[in-house]
Amino acid sequence: MTDVMNGYDVRVFTAPIAGGASVSHEVYERGEGPPVVIIQELPGIGPETLRLADRFVDAGFRVVLPHLFGPLGKVSMVGNVVRVFCMRKEFRIFAKAESSPIVDWLRALCRDVRDAAGIRGVGVIGMCLTGNFAFSLMADDSVLAAIASQPSLPILDKHGLHMSEAEIASVRQHLDAEGPMYAYRFDGDFLCTQEKLEAIAKRFNDDGTERVKLVTLPGKGHSVLTLDFVDEEGHPTARALDSILTYFGEKLRADQTSGAR
Repeated sequence: MTDVMNGYDVRVFTAPIAGGASVSHEVYERGEGPPVVIIQELPGIGPETLRLADRFVDAGFRVVLPHLFGPLGKVSMVGNVVRVFCMRKEFRIFAKAESSPIVDWLRALCRDVRDAAGIRGVGVIGMCLTGNFAFSLMADDSVLAAIASQPSLPILDKHGLHMSEAEIASVRQHLDAEGPMYAYRFDGDFLCTQEKLEAIAKRFNDDGTERVKLVTLPGKGHSVLTLDFVDEEGHPTARALDSILTYFGEKLRADQTSGAR
């Protein structure tokens, strides 16, 4: 374990993905309380992501950080782009109407964390490259609450969604049962555009039910909770994080005994 991850428990988690292959990744965990799985974005698990994890730990959550690619403790944008392109077995960033196979592994991880804690379910945050994964995971009964921050897949298709029709139907059904999830973006974001949020609304909020609450923040940033987060009272990103912490608290601290309703 690198020094930057001191204080975290670490384990290797192995699970199958689409096609039958098994995938193994390290998982770092810290804190006490309801679990929240924070899925790294493309820049990696850098200082900003670790500060986000600290905020959740300080707020009384247990953070679960799967390490999917890249060095720990620093941002490696160019290197991680290359790494993800080489991980074609796990990531399909251009795929339309289907999710990346790594979602199968993440779903198994969420179930494992839930079962180990003996609770109804966990929270999930996906960001940028992994933002769309939060939607797919919300189809599983192991996930009770989810945040999709600047969901950007599939690359080169701002009107498409990175999930199948069957996944969309399952997500809608689970959101009807558990309540809405949230999606965030900056107004000036050229990767996660307004058209992307409109595509989400078209598939999830089309019948007058707000299954996904869509939030657009002012500014030209991209990473709402990490690289472009401003820790100043009253700043839009700080208010967004406060709202997210409240959302997870409400969803994950109520009726959390296993099997309870």
